[in-house]
Amino acid sequence: MLKVQTINIGIIFMLLFLAGCYPKGTEKVKKIAFQGEAQGTYYTVQYFDNNERDLKNEIDSILTAFDQSLSAWVPNSILSRVNRNETVLLDKYFIDNFNLSQRIASETNGAFDCTLGPLIEAWGFGFREKITLDQHKIDSIKEFIGYGKVHIENNQLIKSDPRIELSFNAVAQGYSVDLLGQYLESVGIDIYLIDIGGEIIGKGIKPDGDVWKVGIQKPTEDELGEIEAQIKIALTDKALVTSGSYRKYYEVDGVRYSHMIDPSTGYPVTHTMLSATVMADNCAEADAYATAFMIMGIEKATESVTQIDSLEAFFIYTDESGILQTFSTEGLKKFILPIRL
Repeated sequence: MLKVQTINIGIIFMLLFLAGCYPKGTEKVKKIAFQGEAQGTYYTVQYFDNNERDLKNEIDSILTAFDQSLSAWVPNSILSRVNRNETVLLDKYFIDNFNLSQRIASETNGAFDCTLGPLIEAWGFGFREKITLDQHKIDSIKEFIGYGKVHIENNQLIKSDPRIELSFNAVAQGYSVDLLGQYLESVGIDIYLIDIGGEIIGKGIKPDGDVWKVGIQKPTEDELGEIEAQIKIALTDKALVTSGSYRKYYEVDGVRYSHMIDPSTGYPVTHTMLSATVMADNCAEADAYATAFMIMGIEKATESVTQIDSLEAFFIYTDESGILQTFSTEGLKKFILPIRL
């Protein structure tokens, strides 16, 4: 029996927003907060603005324009047209996400790969129905999988095989978070917290002198498990993204298949890594690396992240006895707060 997990829940969730009082003599700056839907999930935006502007319409317009470029759910988006092999000029959003994807793919030896779309679809984690797979079918799909088989030339995507389809699911959402942050800063707002589907960026110190606080979720047995914080992070001028294998999966005859597909094998990963949280200066990079580390597994991910100065990470995994364990880079430990204040 096929059981497909379809609930989209943010793996990183916000714990505290505005605890405490403002210092005496400090003028209280109004917090603006709103939420909505985008990219098949939720978004929330919070910021402090002396002019008390409500920018929800502007935020929604940016997200709508972004979807016209990179959403696979929009039939006439640039991405959808590229995947149908139509002649289309690429815009800045597409080119930025493609170039970042190619760089991360190279830096992770292909653990991150934006051409993985056909395998994602074949395993039942895309738009099309899951197909019956065996080694022969997987090998045949892998013939047109590989980040080295695509490049951009004269603002057009060039494929070595017309069957290649791109997917920016593991980078575009983070990029859109950065995009909203850039917009807020362009209109003079530099204290904000943006969350799209659990991918978060926090900037500035709140007027009461407090920092933004977010929690990293403790893995659950299934999608119905109670959301509980494993650790709490002080987030200042950083982005934080968690990629996990315990919320999006399906089961066949009692066997759980994760949506994390290893490009090297063509199969869902089977290692003991449960979640990879990455802190970076921008959300797009944190997004991509979090996915790559989930593909690598705990040993390779730990080795890799300690060699990248611009990243901090927190991994949750199980040991040989099935006991929950964690790994944190030294830099990230400085941001960890007590669960209870």
